[in-house]
Amino acid sequence: MQAVANPGTGQSSPAPATPAQTTPAPTTDFLFGWGELPVAQARPGGGMTHGTPVTLAPPRALPLAEIAAAKTPFERDRAAILSLAGDYKTSFHFMETLGLTQDFKLARPYHSWATEQVRVIEDTGRFISLQHMLVMYFRQPDGTVAGPMVMKHWRQDWTFEDTDLHVYNGDDTWVRRKLAAGEAAGTWSQAVSQVDDSPRYEAYGKWEHRGNLSQWTGSRELRPLPRREHTTRKDYTVMEGEHRIILTSAGWLHQQENRKRVAGPAAGEPRYIAEELGLDRYERITAPSLAAGDEYWRNTAAYWAVVRRVFRELQARHDRLVLHDRIGQQALFEPLFAEADAYNEGKAFDAVAAEAKVRAIIAPFLGSGAG
Repeated sequence: MQAVANPGTGQSSPAPATPAQTTPAPTTDFLFGWGELPVAQARPGGGMTHGTPVTLAPPRALPLAEIAAAKTPFERDRAAILSLAGDYKTSFHFMETLGLTQDFKLARPYHSWATEQVRVIEDTGRFISLQHMLVMYFRQPDGTVAGPMVMKHWRQDWTFEDTDLHVYNGDDTWVRRKLAAGEAAGTWSQAVSQVDDSPRYEAYGKWEHRGNLSQWTGSRELRPLPRREHTTRKDYTVMEGEHRIILTSAGWLHQQENRKRVAGPAAGEPRYIAEELGLDRYERITAPSLAAGDEYWRNTAAYWAVVRRVFRELQARHDRLVLHDRIGQQALFEPLFAEADAYNEGKAFDAVAAEAKVRAIIAPFLGSGAG
């Protein structure tokens, strides 16, 4: 409290209290790349939950020791891919960077989080499969902790000098693309699968190792509408994107440059509504423990191996595969996950019975346009 002079005595006395003033709520907020925008437009949407504190692993020196020690480009590439495995705090950021239509209206940026483990589930040398698993603990309003919540997430399969790609073509359709041996030389394809092991997209490109930089840049390909906008956007149906994976001292970064496309190639000349930038950060952690994901995988790995095999056989058999992710009110992942839950809870595994059940589940979702 400030003292002021009393005009009658010349002595100081406390200043009279002033009414408390409230700070008006801001009407705008700063968004990188756009400047000041209305708060409702600048603040990100996405995950509303809060995780528990994590302990980040010490930063690593780059290039990684295993990459520096590799004797051949192939061995350096393998070391880079294998280094993607680990336990992570992940954060997902997406923001539209430009509009391409006269009536374009900027969508809110998107942000979500997870704690996620990435495990090597197959490695034959020229083929490496990495399974992502969400293992999340939630901080409740009363301070208690819920979890762990375990959920099988996406998968990435890496194949060296792959000449048989299966790329998304819009309209729930994947088509075979054959690469000449010279075109595939020195490249790795990355095939990304949905949470239920159904195909999502595939791209190919080369790893680059220069000094302390290791990155892979994929070809520009189509992919289905992202889950974050699957139920909220009706103005486009296909994502066209180029993405890269960059190793960092903390872990790795999945960087995306995506164009939101109204329809696939069958519609003729492409029409885009917007372009967006995506940054998915994977930062290594030492706590909390994500071991619950390993337990789930021990209980269900044999079943998911059957699911992977069935989908791979479908892609191998068809030059054009039509696979719907929803029939009526049921999504394809729901019955597949229900079977996995039964095995996780102790159901005895029988490979023949499991394969018959998986094929029966998938059959109604196959489109008639397969060839």
